[in-house]
Amino acid sequence: MVTIKDIAKATGFSITTVSRALNGYLDVNENTRKKIQEVADRLGYSPNMLARGLVMKNSHTVGFLITDLKRSSVKDNFLFQTLCGAMDYLQHLEYELVMLTTTTSKQRNKTYQQLCNERNLDGVIIQGLKTDDPYLQEAKESGKPCVLIDIPAHSSKTGYVTTNQLESAKQATKYLYRMGHRNIAFINGHDSAYVSKERLKGYKQALEECGIDDRPEFVCNGGFDEDQAKQCAISLVLAYPEITAIFCASDVMALGVIKAAREMSIAVPEELSIIGFDNILLSEYVTPSLTTIAQDPYEIGRMAAEMMVSFIEGKETEPIVTLNNQLIVRDSTAPPPIIR
Repeated sequence: MVTIKDIAKATGFSITTVSRALNGYLDVNENTRKKIQEVADRLGYSPNMLARGLVMKNSHTVGFLITDLKRSSVKDNFLFQTLCGAMDYLQHLEYELVMLTTTTSKQRNKTYQQLCNERNLDGVIIQGLKTDDPYLQEAKESGKPCVLIDIPAHSSKTGYVTTNQLESAKQATKYLYRMGHRNIAFINGHDSAYVSKERLKGYKQALEECGIDDRPEFVCNGGFDEDQAKQCAISLVLAYPEITAIFCASDVMALGVIKAAREMSIAVPEELSIIGFDNILLSEYVTPSLTTIAQDPYEIGRMAAEMMVSFIEGKETEPIVTLNNQLIVRDSTAPPPIIR
């Protein structure tokens, strides 16, 4: 394996100069840096990342912590696209991304600081964290740079990236209202998710602004799970047959509602309109194709990584980033039967 000593011998420069040139120190002449880099490339030099981390006082390694990874999430490409956005940005800057989970009891018994120290992480991006998760407080107090996705927390080295959840939920609900729906149910995620709270607020605000009475019995938690949402939909429609539209806080849950409608011989959208949230890949190909609120998970991941690098490198950055979503109208929504 080619070493810095080999490059120094081949170029005639000192080991210190070669090391500083390859590690990006600004006190090295640009021509000198160029010559050293050319020889390093020709000799096939590959830096020892652990040694480099000790010299530069950082490891150029960022963790991506998933705290709620389920097998059912295979249908949801949201996480994958978020990872791709973060990875592409970090790789461009020669950072490594390490995926971590706390889905096993062994990992869950470790503190947040232990997870960071074991991999010598410069910082952590966290997705899927519940608002009552003890890791949230640990992350804020650890001193390590931390970027949360869809969790509102910020400090000197902590920030978050989200989308306009509340306004998007309002937009979806008001779209159904404009089509003539007045009995609109809402299948939410769970009470410990920030996005669930915001989407519920948006749904309720939209009803109020449209002059529709808020009926708590029209709201059901589906846990972001297809089967659970299917059962919610069956219960809602059987108990309240006047419901003509269901807004779901995720596309995966909307798929469950479509299944429920099929089992109950309810035509979608002729008898029941359905809207999802996320615009996952399957939403375009399911029958009928799903009207949904489109988020951009790739850009969410990229922005999270950009914020993380700014924290690590001591650059000024806005600790709160809110991206806009878009309503995508497809075939799962239509006016209710009574006004056709």
